[in-house]
Amino acid sequence: MFLLIPTGIGTNAWWLGHLRQNSDVDLALSEIAATGYKVVRTWGFGTTNNAATSTDVYYQVLNSSGQYFNYNPSNGIPRLDYVVAAAETYGLQLVLPLLNNFDDLGGINTYTNAYGGSHNDFYTNTAAQSAYKKYIKLIVNRYKSSCAIFAWQLANEPRCSTCDPSVIYNWASDISKYIKSLDHRHMVSLGDEGWLTPPQGDGSYAYSGYEGVDFVKNLAIPTLDYGTFHLYPSQWGYNYTWGNEWIEQHNAIGKAAGKPVVLEEYGVPDQSIRQDVESEWQQTVLEKTSVAYDSFWQFGSQLPSGTNPFDGYAIYYNTSEYEVLGNQHAKDMSQKKARATL
Repeated sequence: MFLLIPTGIGTNAWWLGHLRQNSDVDLALSEIAATGYKVVRTWGFGTTNNAATSTDVYYQVLNSSGQYFNYNPSNGIPRLDYVVAAAETYGLQLVLPLLNNFDDLGGINTYTNAYGGSHNDFYTNTAAQSAYKKYIKLIVNRYKSSCAIFAWQLANEPRCSTCDPSVIYNWASDISKYIKSLDHRHMVSLGDEGWLTPPQGDGSYAYSGYEGVDFVKNLAIPTLDYGTFHLYPSQWGYNYTWGNEWIEQHNAIGKAAGKPVVLEEYGVPDQSIRQDVESEWQQTVLEKTSVAYDSFWQFGSQLPSGTNPFDGYAIYYNTSEYEVLGNQHAKDMSQKKARATL
């Protein structure tokens, strides 16, 4: 198994495998590598219930007639093939979430649309889980020999609102064990936001267990190699300075569990304060924690095709904001790693 060590820094670019032009992928990955990033998190999923109406790149179709994988070179799995191959060329490693909690690009609801039930039923729906495992097997076996794989991830921000945390715990235990049976050489993570439950915290939203995720309990799953947590105070009803507390809390939990933790996503939608707020969080990671790495949401690039898959959180390459939050932080994290190895 690969050991998770401080890698410097990573970033998120969910859209890489959903670009149709190789030149777009090459430019983005070359800029990411030039920054000093080592790890890129990008979506390893793309599901639709109706291929005839889909305008996006998609990797599989799920509907009442069956499960079909899309090998079309222009809009199917070969688009992800190119990303993996290009990451090898640029010396980067990928974290590939294999499912989305949300509807974007085919989330959990594409499975329940095909196999019945509601979003929360997905985790215990036998037919849905069988289809998900078939998809996992396809992707893991396709790329497990690549040096560009950093980790497989069960889902992007899995939630089971109002469920007992045992639902996701049992699901994560089963799926991570299954992935390890296919590939024992690479790491596996859950991809969750790091929600805490009583007695952790003050019982407010992030500490209430409302989303059905117990970070502490899940971190103890033997077939999960490291913990992930995300940070969006403005979405969750907290002030920005609280973010420093959230970072330090998860660092302490990771130390107590004897497992690395990663600040996998963080973002500020208000660009007028973004640099100041995120710089403070980055300093907390640098100076007060042993967090393995952090990766802001999300990397932005002026792609040659004019494609714009970005949102209000994007930090664009070769801007003054990027110089501080991207280039300088990458250097600082690399120096921290170098000191740790002396």
